[in-house]
Amino acid sequence: MAWDRNQMAERAAQELQDGWYVNLGIGIPTLVANYVGDKDITLQSENGMLGMGPFPFEGEEDPDLINAGKQTITELSRTAYFDSATSFGMIRGGKIAAAILGAMEVAENGDLANWMIPGKLVKGMGGAMDLVAGVGKVIVIMDHANKKGESKLLKECTLPLTGKGVVDRIITNLGVFDVVEGGLKLVEMADGVTRAEIDSLTEATLVN
Repeated sequence: MAWDRNQMAERAAQELQDGWYVNLGIGIPTLVANYVGDKDITLQSENGMLGMGPFPFEGEEDPDLINAGKQTITELSRTAYFDSATSFGMIRGGKIAAAILGAMEVAENGDLANWMIPGKLVKGMGGAMDLVAGVGKVIVIMDHANKKGESKLLKECTLPLTGKGVVDRIITNLGVFDVVEGGLKLVEMADGVTRAEIDSLTEATLVN
């Protein structure tokens, strides 16, 4: 059985270490906030919030508390607020230990494409370009294949790049992969997923 969105987010939360400041991208990565647990992790949102809590329960939403994906979130006792310039100063200054981002494509050399599909209206790249250039570690969460059943782990990205050679680890619904010399290394498989299934759905080179 492949992992669902919440299981992927829970697996990504295992990558985080005490003391880290971490940025969560829109989409599946925002779910990671629900699985931090007792770890001493401080979540940063580039729209000006340091110390994000999990999603609120129904009826407890505060419309003034949102993440970069415009989802309502909760604050913590240590939460701090600031302007966008300060937020990106943290990112560009190397103060954020890791970013967990979604993606449309990742190449076997760590190239990342996650901000636009040609022909579709996009208002801008947002903070992704700064994040992949400024953080210590880039972790991608995404489905292994697109809706057509085509691999999203590629030899080369076909979509416009967010960053070149920036991805460190990839967590898909089928397993966990590291970007290493020569391709991608399979680190872990989701329960019930076979190596043959991964091989059939992966265009990128898999190295032992």
